[in-house]
Order: sequence, then C-alpha cells, then structure tokens
Amino acid sequence: MLRYFRQILSRTKWFATTFAAGLLLCSAQSLAADASRGEALFKACSQCHEVGAQAKNKVGPHLDGVFGRKAGSIEGFKYSSAMKRAGDGGLVWSVDAIDAYIHKPRTFIKGNRMSYRGMEDDQDRADLVAWLEQISLTKPSANANVPSTNAVVGFATAVLEIEGDPDYGAYLSGECVTCHQITGKADGIPSIVGLPRDYFVRSLFEYKTNIRQNEVMKTRVINLADEEIAALAAYFSSLTPQ
Repeated sequence: MLRYFRQILSRTKWFATTFAAGLLLCSAQSLAADASRGEALFKACSQCHEVGAQAKNKVGPHLDGVFGRKAGSIEGFKYSSAMKRAGDGGLVWSVDAIDAYIHKPRTFIKGNRMSYRGMEDDQDRADLVAWLEQISLTKPSANANVPSTNAVVGFATAVLEIEGDPDYGAYLSGECVTCHQITGKADGIPSIVGLPRDYFVRSLFEYKTNIRQNEVMKTRVINLADEEIAALAAYFSSLTPQ
C-alpha cells in the first residue's frame, strides 16, 4: 500500500512539474513582442503623448528617450507632485517600470494625473513597450496624432501672437473646470492644468473645425473669440498640478 501511494505521489509531482513548465513555455511564447502591432496600440496614447526625434510635450510629456529617464524629469513640463516624488524617490523608466505603469497607472503611482485607466492585456503591453523601445530616439514622431490643417495652424499662430491675459482666463475658466479638475487630477477626463500654450490653442481650433470629434467640446469653444482662447491658454499653462 505504501509503495502504491509513493507511485501516485511521484506521478503527481511529475505531472505538476511538467504542467508548470508548459505554462511557462506558453507564457514566454505568447509574450513574444510584436513591435509593429505596438505601433497600432500607441494610438490610444497619441492624444496625450508624442514619441520620436521631433516629439514635443502635449497633455503628457513626450516619450522620446523615455527608457533610462528619471520619472518627472523633463525640463519645462509641469508634472504632478506624485510623479515628481516618484522620480525623486529613484523611479527610472525601464521596460518593467513602463509595463507596470501602463498596466495600472493609478496603482503604480498613486496620485498621478494621467487619465488613462490602464492596459490589462499582457501581450498588448509587451507589444506596445517593444515599439516604444524601437522608435524612441530613432526617427521623427510617427504616431497617430490628430491631423491638423493649414487653416488650423494659421489660426493657432495668429492667436499665439496675442499676449493672453491669465486673469481674464481665470474668469473665463469656470465652464472648463466643470469637467476638467483645477487640481490637475484626471478621472477619465484629461487634465488641462499646465498644458503647453501652443498645444492648448491648436486643440481648441481643432475642436472648432471638427478635426477633433467631440460635440461637447465643439459646443463649448465654437463661440470663443481669439482673445478669449489666448487668455484661457495663458491661464491654464501658468498653473501647476497639485
């Protein structure tokens, strides 16, 4: 009887070991990164981030050279206090750190203001990170940015030549902060606190001309005069996230 149980135990251990090894093998195979697929996945990020040699800051910081960069360290970008604390605490953007952040941004850095709720699928994250590694510092930005037109660029340039009055912008901002939190935090709606002035202005014109498809925003901005857009841009770009 004892010999019989020993045989069963031996077979059980063999099955468990073989099964575990099979799982590891399947996992490794399923996570073989496909960078070309990652480029398509980046479309979900491109509203807020640019990447590549010509990348600029938008709602979020640019991702050019992000690997090996200290968190919260791009000069001139207004980070949340939580992101700056993470960088000061030693967080450097590695493959693993970026993967964990994309998985659950609000859990990985509590209090940060990125509105994205997270990418659950392991394979999707592997593909996205692989593409970011490939494109960062290799070529001009090739992400799926919202298209612009010569008309929008012309309007935006004209408004940027106006010296916006931040006090007037603060007066006008009441309607904006019914949706966008003045603290800079984001709960499903992107933050506009500390948004670069040129990006803010161009975005409003893209909503006005229906390049950006959002009926609520279009209704809000359609009647704004150039001086009012300049004032709002001056006000929100002067703010620092809390």
